[in-house]
Amino acid sequence: MERQYSLLPIPADNILYIDLLDPDQEEIYLRYPNTLKDIINEKKSQLSKVIIDEVQKAPKLLDVVHYLIEKHKKIQFILTGSSARKLKHGGANLLAGRAASFNLHPFSFLEIPDIRGEVELLSWGSLPKIFEFSTATEKQRFLKSYVQTYLKQEIQLEQLVKNIVSFREFLDFAAQVNGEIINFANIAKKSGVDEKTISRYFEILKDTLVGFFLEPFSESIRQKQSQKPKFYLFDVGIARQMSHTLSSDVVFGTSEFGRFFEQMIICECYRLNDYKEKDYKFAFLRTADGAEIDLIVIKTKTKKILIEIKSTNRVIADDYKHLLSLGQDIQHFEKWVLCTEKKSRKTAEGVRILPWREGLKELFDV
Repeated sequence: MERQYSLLPIPADNILYIDLLDPDQEEIYLRYPNTLKDIINEKKSQLSKVIIDEVQKAPKLLDVVHYLIEKHKKIQFILTGSSARKLKHGGANLLAGRAASFNLHPFSFLEIPDIRGEVELLSWGSLPKIFEFSTATEKQRFLKSYVQTYLKQEIQLEQLVKNIVSFREFLDFAAQVNGEIINFANIAKKSGVDEKTISRYFEILKDTLVGFFLEPFSESIRQKQSQKPKFYLFDVGIARQMSHTLSSDVVFGTSEFGRFFEQMIICECYRLNDYKEKDYKFAFLRTADGAEIDLIVIKTKTKKILIEIKSTNRVIADDYKHLLSLGQDIQHFEKWVLCTEKKSRKTAEGVRILPWREGLKELFDV
């Protein structure tokens, strides 16, 4: 069959853009990946960048890109995709050592004007598309569609689970334990699915970038391994959709506000750590009697920041008592409270009270 070059993109402004969401382009590159080599060899003197969107739809293209990277040093290749798991587990060439890998997260607060207050951020999350809608109905429809699309494209089409009904029910449990310590045995008992399957389902959420684990803190590796992690969904809006709470208002001062505020701060830390390439480690600490530190940021072995996350406009001593008591057993640390107060201050005990935006900017040097 003759290759249909007439359907392929024409380089413009020294950039070749290939959109594999276009069914015609997808078919050509899926069946004839070396077509990319032919085009670049013909146009190499005109090209500075080659952008391939949704590259997971034609994984064999990565072998061609690997060859072209070595052959054409002056051309920059930018590959984007929405299914990391498909590439990782599909035997695709991940260009190890020849390409830097980046994740695109929902918007960080740095990308959102300060005029958008906490209530709005906690109501709808920060997926970029959500800011295109002006009404609550439109935003609800988008978030519902997002979760449905995830189930259809990432789970069903990729055949990641045998029982999609069971996985749908699991998502309800995942939403319920969002921000909580995970007890796989309890979830298995409630859902009627064995513990091993529940563990695999959580790994699927992690691999598809829908959630992540916050590990327990311990100076002892053995003690750390004996404890269970917390699980967080990657966006507050998605968490609200999955927990079926989008129809109710988020009200400042309520327990729901506090829970989602904590999730937002921890998600911001993961996003900024990734974007700024800080390589900080994150953990939480909870004792057997329930005393807890929300977040421990481990910058280096000799520099840690113990953080309480409080959704309050006025922090009192009781809000940071665990920083003082539990911090006695941890070396080389600072004590912070990230909150909704307007100005930073320092308590007599040396605890820094910081507006959350200011604190995050300082933490990640932005």
